[in-house]
Amino acid sequence: MSLIPKRGTVYVVDDDEAVRDSVQWLLEGQDFRVRCFESAEVFLARYDPREVACLIVDIRMDGMSGLELQDRLLERKSPLPIAFITGHGDVPLAVDTMKKGAMDFIQKPFKEDQLVPLVERMLEQARALFTEHQQAASRDALLAKLTGREAQVLERIVAGRLNKQIADDLGISIKTVEAHRANIMEKLGASTVADLLKIALGQNAPKA
Repeated sequence: MSLIPKRGTVYVVDDDEAVRDSVQWLLEGQDFRVRCFESAEVFLARYDPREVACLIVDIRMDGMSGLELQDRLLERKSPLPIAFITGHGDVPLAVDTMKKGAMDFIQKPFKEDQLVPLVERMLEQARALFTEHQQAASRDALLAKLTGREAQVLERIVAGRLNKQIADDLGISIKTVEAHRANIMEKLGASTVADLLKIALGQNAPKA
């Protein structure tokens, strides 16, 4: 049995110990796993992108600000859902963070009935993004099995080209195209062209 609460992990980054303690107390009381960091730099050094989690971070901190941390995570293409803790004067800044993809912001002093629903929404998104990431990684691993020529054939299958057209495109025989198609299907574990499209296109595959 896992000792980690089932509701997910919440990272809290704030240079104010009292705020960290308050957020941790509120969220652990609702069965969330909470990990607190006193600075953005320490958080970045320890952040594990493989974990399903969300981030609550203060906009203004000594050293790297919450805004700069958001920019660093965007540069890393991190899917981590973010919400900001703000003072009253920081609301215009917080609005800017949302334009960059932050999910929300909460003003100090905040209450449990503000914080908990926000964290639940963030973790729901985190789980969805994690699933997408895992599916994309699995797809990439399958596609990496293909030779260069097989990848060229697959690209044309996805584009709707017929075997004869693919043969003409690549200057090979139709029998060679058929052999490549069979190898592609076997390597990707696809039994139909529809399966092949789902693997090759992922989220962009046509719906049945």
